[in-house]
Amino acid sequence: MSEEQRPVATSGRDIAAKGAVVGGMTFASRVGGLLRDVAFSHVLGASVAADTFLLAFRVPNFFRRLCAEGAFSQAFVPVLADYHAQAERTGDNRPMERFVAAVAGNLGVVLLVATGLGVVGAGGVAAVFMVGYLDDAEQFALAVELTRIVFPYAACISFVSLAAGVLNVHHRYGVPAFTPVLLNVALIAAALAATTFAADDLTAAAYFLAWGVLAAGVAQLVFQAPSLRRVGMLVAPRPDWRHEGARQVGRLFVPAAFAASAGQVNALVGSQIASLLEEGSVSWFYYADRLMELPIGIVAIAIGTVLLPNLSRLRNRGDWAGFSAALEWGMRAGVLIGLPAAAALAVLAYPLVATIYLHGETTGNDVERIVAALRAFAIGLVPLVVVKIAAPAYFARQDTKTPFKFGVASVAVNIVVSLATFQWLGHVGLALAVSVAAIVNAALLVGGLARGGQFRPGVAFFRAALAASAATATMSAALWWWVPDPSWWLAAALWTRVLALAAVVLAGFVVYAATALAAGARPSHLLHRA
Repeated sequence: MSEEQRPVATSGRDIAAKGAVVGGMTFASRVGGLLRDVAFSHVLGASVAADTFLLAFRVPNFFRRLCAEGAFSQAFVPVLADYHAQAERTGDNRPMERFVAAVAGNLGVVLLVATGLGVVGAGGVAAVFMVGYLDDAEQFALAVELTRIVFPYAACISFVSLAAGVLNVHHRYGVPAFTPVLLNVALIAAALAATTFAADDLTAAAYFLAWGVLAAGVAQLVFQAPSLRRVGMLVAPRPDWRHEGARQVGRLFVPAAFAASAGQVNALVGSQIASLLEEGSVSWFYYADRLMELPIGIVAIAIGTVLLPNLSRLRNRGDWAGFSAALEWGMRAGVLIGLPAAAALAVLAYPLVATIYLHGETTGNDVERIVAALRAFAIGLVPLVVVKIAAPAYFARQDTKTPFKFGVASVAVNIVVSLATFQWLGHVGLALAVSVAAIVNAALLVGGLARGGQFRPGVAFFRAALAASAATATMSAALWWWVPDPSWWLAAALWTRVLALAAVVLAGFVVYAATALAAGARPSHLLHRA
């Protein structure tokens, strides 16, 4: 049976299965990222060197999220899906190969110039991203050097994003989803090297980590090549500024750069303002943000990654009923998983932070500050999940202007709330601002889809949402009752904390799953589009 002839339910199961593959690989990546941050906090704590490295790392990491999880993919994949559909109809892959070669060539020229300017002008880049360090010559000099080392990672990861888009359109999800694991492996190795060769020198340790970032970019790029060869798309870049498909990607990219990455822009704004606050604020904000990103990566990015090429394919076929059903499945899955995750982050904030970060250079005061920021971030977790799932519905229709406008509104709200609260609430106000901005962005995106008829939630969606809400409330009450008080987590040994946290998380999962099933949720809500 051809793909065009498949019934919706079967296609829904296919999308869910692909989502499970990406989710599994993303889970491995995010767990690796968590271990990486454990290594960071152990080696650097919340020191000046930690703040400086983490801000320098924000520079290429911002571009990583912009490309791998944002603008480039959202602009490139829908156009590539058109060429792929044409190749399937005609049996001729050459137009698609020429398109990929042109995009790769144009991208290569832009990245070569941008990387050269970034390395040479690292001082200007550091001044933009780390405005709070301009009055400290020594710290700013370190920031410039670290930025110069890590900046080329942005070029590597942009090509990785292009390769991932090609593989996803060819229904290859595993390798692109696993590739980020290599960044975590490289940085954990760099952290171990720092503890061996620079145990008493935090500045030298920061340099080890910076070189680890660059090594990871090269490794991720090389890792994609065999898979591209297997699908026959390992083509040589050939710049062609007049190629219509490449020009269309360029037209879509500019608004998509903002629309798909409003959350990353908001986190970046928070980091910049945090650099104006007391020492450690950048690190507290970063570590809390990383914990919040764990469920977002596992749930929202996995679902969004799979939805984009499939929504593009449904749009090409004119199957708007299937388009709406696929989107509704994504929203349903996002609510069923995202709602308990947000509650767990809030209720288990102290156990999570103490277990993961309380060792090495990290102190009890650091734990308190990270916990406060994490609870503020938890408010916006579900809206951030919704944004990652709703945005592909616009990009699949090659509409980047509408989400661009919504992204501008979100960033404006973030800036206003940040400036209104950072002197009063410190880094916690910055985390709260990210959450408020996410709520605004999610409401605008979903409202636009509902008005346009692309999102028509049915009985299954509302049944799943009600079941998730009831189960989350029950789980939260149970966890609040069972979890020991903060003083216990500060005093307990590390492995005692690990075992206790594992037991609490398992208990919370069992309570949520049992209550959700009793309230009417079914596994089919995650596995079927209808």
